[in-house]
Amino acid sequence: MAESKRIMISLPDSLLKEIDNIVSSERTNRSEFIRKAMKLYLREKSKIELRERMKAGYQEMANINLSLAELGLSLDISSLENYEVKMAECE
Repeated sequence: MAESKRIMISLPDSLLKEIDNIVSSERTNRSEFIRKAMKLYLREKSKIELRERMKAGYQEMANINLSLAELGLSLDISSLENYEVKMAECE
């Protein structure tokens, strides 16, 4: 493990009691529990941020796709009108 730094944190008694119960049942210590909790928090925070970036990207792509679909529809209608004019000329 990389070099460790010692920090101090303040916790309400009720939270510390919960942590101590878990630490006791898992046969670990407070430091390890806090390390795991912090790593889990950072991982979850990263996932949430990624989801938000993906959501924004999908919304941006939705607008681009709508514009492209409208452009394609406009071109299709124009082509159909030209086709109908040519067919009418052949009659």
